[in-house]
Amino acid sequence: MSTPLWRSPSSRTRAWIMVLVLGASSSAWITAAETPREATPYTQGKKTRDGLGVYYFGREIAHYMTHLAAPWLERPERDTEERPDLVLKALALKPGDVVADLGCGTGYFSWRMAQAVGPRGVVYGVDIQPEMIELLAEKMKERGVANVTGVVSTVKDPKLPQPVDLAIMIDVYHECSRPAEFIAAVCRSLKPGGRVVFIEYRGEDPTVPIKALHKMTEAQVKLEMTAQPLDYVETFRGLPRQHVIIFRKRAAL
Repeated sequence: MSTPLWRSPSSRTRAWIMVLVLGASSSAWITAAETPREATPYTQGKKTRDGLGVYYFGREIAHYMTHLAAPWLERPERDTEERPDLVLKALALKPGDVVADLGCGTGYFSWRMAQAVGPRGVVYGVDIQPEMIELLAEKMKERGVANVTGVVSTVKDPKLPQPVDLAIMIDVYHECSRPAEFIAAVCRSLKPGGRVVFIEYRGEDPTVPIKALHKMTEAQVKLEMTAQPLDYVETFRGLPRQHVIIFRKRAAL
Protein backbone atom coordinates (compact mmCIF):
# COMPACT_ATOMS: atom_id res chain seq x y z
CA MET A 1 0.00 0.00 0.00
CA SER A 2 1.08 3.54 -0.59
CA THR A 3 2.32 6.11 1.84
CA PRO A 4 0.03 9.17 2.02
CA LEU A 5 1.37 12.64 1.41
CA TRP A 6 -1.26 15.09 2.58
CA ARG A 7 -0.87 18.82 1.91
CA SER A 8 -1.37 19.66 5.59
CA PRO A 9 -0.71 16.44 7.51
CA SER A 10 -1.84 16.06 11.09
CA SER A 11 0.64 15.00 13.74
CA ARG A 12 -0.87 11.50 13.65
CA THR A 13 -0.42 11.31 9.87
CA ARG A 14 3.17 12.57 10.15
CA ALA A 15 3.88 9.87 12.71
CA TRP A 16 2.59 7.14 10.40
CA ILE A 17 4.59 8.55 7.50
CA MET A 18 7.73 8.31 9.64
CA VAL A 19 6.90 4.69 10.50
CA LEU A 20 6.52 3.87 6.82
CA VAL A 21 9.78 5.51 5.84
CA LEU A 22 11.82 4.00 8.65
CA GLY A 23 10.26 0.57 8.26
CA ALA A 24 10.72 0.49 4.51
CA SER A 25 14.31 1.70 4.78
CA SER A 26 15.20 -1.13 7.12
CA SER A 27 13.45 -3.94 5.25
CA ALA A 28 13.03 -3.09 1.57
CA TRP A 29 11.97 -5.82 -0.85
CA ILE A 30 15.26 -5.62 -2.72
CA THR A 31 18.60 -3.88 -2.34
CA ALA A 32 21.28 -3.11 -4.83
CA ALA A 33 23.41 -5.89 -3.38
CA GLU A 34 20.64 -8.42 -4.06
CA THR A 35 20.30 -7.53 -7.73
CA PRO A 36 21.48 -10.54 -9.76
CA ARG A 37 24.57 -10.13 -11.93
CA GLU A 38 23.07 -12.11 -14.82
CA ALA A 39 20.84 -10.57 -17.48
CA THR A 40 18.07 -8.68 -15.75
CA PRO A 41 15.20 -6.40 -16.75
CA TYR A 42 16.19 -4.05 -13.93
CA THR A 43 18.72 -1.26 -13.89
CA GLN A 44 20.45 0.55 -11.08
CA GLY A 45 19.99 4.30 -10.90
CA LYS A 46 19.64 7.26 -8.61
CA LYS A 47 18.06 6.25 -5.32
CA THR A 48 15.46 8.68 -4.09
CA ARG A 49 14.11 8.90 -0.56
CA ASP A 50 11.01 6.82 -1.33
CA GLY A 51 12.58 4.36 -3.76
CA LEU A 52 15.00 1.47 -4.01
CA GLY A 53 17.33 2.87 -6.67
CA VAL A 54 16.18 -0.04 -8.85
CA TYR A 55 14.39 0.81 -12.10
CA TYR A 56 11.97 -1.17 -14.29
CA PHE A 57 10.92 0.24 -17.67
CA GLY A 58 12.37 3.56 -16.48
CA ARG A 59 10.33 3.62 -13.24
CA GLU A 60 12.01 3.60 -9.85
CA ILE A 61 10.46 0.91 -7.66
CA ALA A 62 9.05 2.27 -4.41
CA HIS A 63 9.59 1.08 -0.86
CA TYR A 64 6.78 -1.05 0.50
CA MET A 65 4.72 -0.35 3.59
CA THR A 66 5.51 -2.49 6.62
CA HIS A 67 2.99 -4.14 8.91
CA LEU A 68 3.76 -1.49 11.55
CA ALA A 69 1.58 0.95 9.64
CA ALA A 70 -1.33 -1.47 9.24
CA PRO A 71 -3.79 0.83 11.07
CA TRP A 72 -3.54 3.22 8.11
CA LEU A 73 -5.09 0.50 5.94
CA GLU A 74 -8.22 0.54 8.10
CA ARG A 75 -8.61 4.32 8.37
CA PRO A 76 -12.31 5.34 8.30
CA GLU A 77 -11.85 7.88 5.50
CA ARG A 78 -10.65 5.16 3.15
CA ASP A 79 -14.26 4.34 2.25
CA THR A 80 -14.73 7.77 0.69
CA GLU A 81 -11.18 8.06 -0.70
CA GLU A 82 -11.16 4.70 -2.49
CA ARG A 83 -14.87 3.85 -2.89
CA PRO A 84 -14.68 0.06 -2.51
CA ASP A 85 -18.33 -0.14 -3.58
CA LEU A 86 -17.41 1.20 -7.03
CA VAL A 87 -14.35 -1.07 -7.19
CA LEU A 88 -16.49 -4.16 -6.59
CA LYS A 89 -18.94 -3.03 -9.24
CA ALA A 90 -16.11 -2.59 -11.76
CA LEU A 91 -14.69 -6.04 -10.97
CA ALA A 92 -18.04 -7.76 -11.68
CA LEU A 93 -17.15 -10.82 -9.62
CA LYS A 94 -19.38 -13.88 -9.87
CA PRO A 95 -20.40 -16.43 -7.23
CA GLY A 96 -17.82 -19.20 -7.15
CA ASP A 97 -14.94 -17.09 -8.49
CA VAL A 98 -11.43 -17.67 -7.15
CA VAL A 99 -9.62 -14.40 -6.41
CA ALA A 100 -6.06 -13.52 -5.40
CA ASP A 101 -5.80 -10.28 -3.42
CA LEU A 102 -2.08 -9.65 -3.89
CA GLY A 103 -0.57 -7.46 -1.20
CA CYS A 104 -3.77 -7.83 0.78
CA GLY A 105 -2.55 -6.18 3.97
CA THR A 106 -5.23 -6.44 6.65
CA GLY A 107 -7.86 -7.56 4.13
CA TYR A 108 -9.71 -4.27 3.66
CA PHE A 109 -10.75 -5.44 0.19
CA SER A 110 -10.43 -9.20 0.79
CA TRP A 111 -13.58 -9.54 2.86
CA ARG A 112 -15.58 -7.47 0.42
CA MET A 113 -14.52 -9.67 -2.48
CA ALA A 114 -15.24 -12.74 -0.36
CA GLN A 115 -18.82 -11.56 0.00
CA ALA A 116 -19.07 -11.06 -3.76
CA VAL A 117 -17.84 -14.56 -4.65
CA GLY A 118 -20.01 -16.18 -1.99
CA PRO A 119 -19.46 -19.40 -0.04
CA ARG A 120 -18.61 -21.37 -3.19
CA GLY A 121 -15.81 -18.94 -4.01
CA VAL A 122 -12.54 -18.20 -2.27
CA VAL A 123 -10.23 -15.23 -1.85
CA TYR A 124 -6.53 -15.78 -1.28
CA GLY A 125 -5.12 -12.91 0.77
CA VAL A 126 -1.48 -12.81 -0.30
CA ASP A 127 1.31 -10.84 1.35
CA ILE A 128 5.09 -11.12 1.72
CA GLN A 129 4.88 -10.23 5.42
CA PRO A 130 3.76 -13.03 7.75
CA GLU A 131 2.70 -10.34 10.21
CA MET A 132 0.18 -9.01 7.69
CA ILE A 133 -1.23 -12.50 7.17
CA GLU A 134 -1.70 -12.79 10.93
CA LEU A 135 -3.55 -9.46 10.95
CA LEU A 136 -5.63 -10.65 8.00
CA ALA A 137 -6.69 -13.75 9.93
CA GLU A 138 -7.66 -11.63 12.93
CA LYS A 139 -9.75 -9.26 10.81
CA MET A 140 -11.52 -12.10 8.99
CA LYS A 141 -12.32 -13.79 12.31
CA GLU A 142 -13.76 -10.52 13.64
CA ARG A 143 -15.98 -10.24 10.57
CA GLY A 144 -16.97 -13.89 10.54
CA VAL A 145 -15.53 -14.36 7.03
CA ALA A 146 -14.69 -17.99 6.33
CA ASN A 147 -13.70 -17.96 2.64
CA VAL A 148 -10.54 -15.85 2.86
CA THR A 149 -7.31 -17.84 3.07
CA GLY A 150 -3.98 -16.21 3.90
CA VAL A 151 -0.90 -17.00 1.80
CA VAL A 152 2.66 -15.88 2.52
CA SER A 153 4.32 -15.14 -0.81
CA THR A 154 7.83 -14.34 -1.94
CA VAL A 155 8.85 -11.28 -3.95
CA LYS A 156 8.95 -13.47 -7.08
CA ASP A 157 6.00 -15.81 -6.60
CA PRO A 158 2.53 -15.36 -5.05
CA LYS A 159 2.50 -19.08 -4.12
CA LEU A 160 -1.15 -19.45 -5.11
CA PRO A 161 -2.47 -22.95 -4.27
CA GLN A 162 -4.78 -23.15 -7.29
CA PRO A 163 -5.57 -21.28 -10.53
CA VAL A 164 -7.53 -18.06 -10.08
CA ASP A 165 -10.12 -16.15 -12.08
CA LEU A 166 -8.85 -12.77 -10.91
CA ALA A 167 -5.58 -11.48 -9.49
CA ILE A 168 -5.73 -7.94 -8.18
CA MET A 169 -3.15 -5.54 -6.76
CA ILE A 170 -4.62 -2.55 -4.97
CA ASP A 171 -2.10 0.27 -4.39
CA VAL A 172 0.57 -2.43 -4.38
CA TYR A 173 2.17 -3.03 -7.78
CA HIS A 174 4.40 0.06 -7.65
CA GLU A 175 6.04 -1.45 -4.54
CA CYS A 176 6.67 -4.88 -6.05
CA SER A 177 10.44 -5.26 -6.07
CA ARG A 178 10.56 -8.00 -8.70
CA PRO A 179 7.61 -7.08 -10.92
CA ALA A 180 8.77 -9.05 -13.96
CA GLU A 181 9.07 -12.35 -12.12
CA PHE A 182 6.10 -11.78 -9.84
CA ILE A 183 3.59 -10.91 -12.55
CA ALA A 184 4.89 -13.74 -14.74
CA ALA A 185 4.18 -16.13 -11.86
CA VAL A 186 0.74 -14.57 -11.42
CA CYS A 187 -0.01 -15.16 -15.10
CA ARG A 188 0.96 -18.80 -14.77
CA SER A 189 -1.61 -19.10 -11.97
CA LEU A 190 -4.45 -17.56 -13.99
CA LYS A 191 -7.22 -19.66 -15.43
CA PRO A 192 -7.67 -19.36 -19.21
CA GLY A 193 -9.12 -15.91 -19.77
CA GLY A 194 -8.36 -14.89 -16.19
CA ARG A 195 -7.87 -11.22 -15.38
CA VAL A 196 -5.11 -9.20 -13.74
CA VAL A 197 -6.25 -5.87 -12.30
CA PHE A 198 -4.12 -2.99 -11.08
CA ILE A 199 -5.60 -0.24 -8.93
CA GLU A 200 -3.16 2.63 -8.59
CA TYR A 201 -3.35 6.25 -7.56
CA ARG A 202 -3.34 8.31 -10.75
CA GLY A 203 0.20 9.42 -11.54
CA GLU A 204 -1.17 11.74 -14.23
CA ASP A 205 -2.95 13.84 -11.62
CA PRO A 206 -0.73 16.15 -9.53
CA THR A 207 -3.67 16.95 -7.24
CA VAL A 208 -3.81 13.37 -5.90
CA PRO A 209 -2.15 13.80 -2.47
CA ILE A 210 0.16 10.78 -2.64
CA LYS A 211 3.94 10.69 -3.02
CA ALA A 212 5.06 10.47 -6.65
CA LEU A 213 6.63 7.01 -6.43
CA HIS A 214 3.43 5.66 -4.89
CA LYS A 215 1.38 6.66 -7.92
CA MET A 216 1.43 5.22 -11.44
CA THR A 217 0.20 6.47 -14.77
CA GLU A 218 -2.02 4.29 -16.91
CA ALA A 219 0.58 4.46 -19.68
CA GLN A 220 3.33 3.14 -17.39
CA VAL A 221 1.25 0.19 -16.24
CA LYS A 222 0.40 -0.67 -19.85
CA LEU A 223 4.07 -0.36 -20.83
CA GLU A 224 5.24 -2.75 -18.12
CA MET A 225 2.58 -5.32 -19.01
CA THR A 226 3.98 -5.59 -22.56
CA ALA A 227 6.50 -7.97 -20.99
CA GLN A 228 3.70 -10.32 -19.89
CA PRO A 229 1.21 -12.62 -21.71
CA LEU A 230 -1.59 -10.15 -21.05
CA ASP A 231 -3.93 -8.16 -23.25
CA TYR A 232 -5.25 -4.80 -22.13
CA VAL A 233 -9.04 -4.79 -21.69
CA GLU A 234 -10.15 -1.45 -20.26
CA THR A 235 -9.62 1.19 -17.60
CA PHE A 236 -12.29 2.22 -15.13
CA ARG A 237 -11.81 5.88 -14.23
CA GLY A 238 -14.74 6.43 -11.89
CA LEU A 239 -12.83 6.45 -8.59
CA PRO A 240 -11.95 9.70 -6.78
CA ARG A 241 -8.16 9.26 -6.93
CA GLN A 242 -7.32 5.94 -8.60
CA HIS A 243 -7.75 4.13 -11.86
CA VAL A 244 -8.66 0.45 -12.29
CA ILE A 245 -6.58 -0.99 -15.13
CA ILE A 246 -7.77 -4.39 -16.36
CA PHE A 247 -5.87 -7.00 -18.36
CA ARG A 248 -6.81 -10.50 -19.50
CA LYS A 249 -4.58 -13.55 -19.92
CA ARG A 250 -3.72 -14.01 -23.57
CA ALA A 251 -5.02 -17.17 -25.17
CA ALA A 252 -2.29 -19.74 -25.86
CA LEU A 253 -1.37 -20.14 -29.52
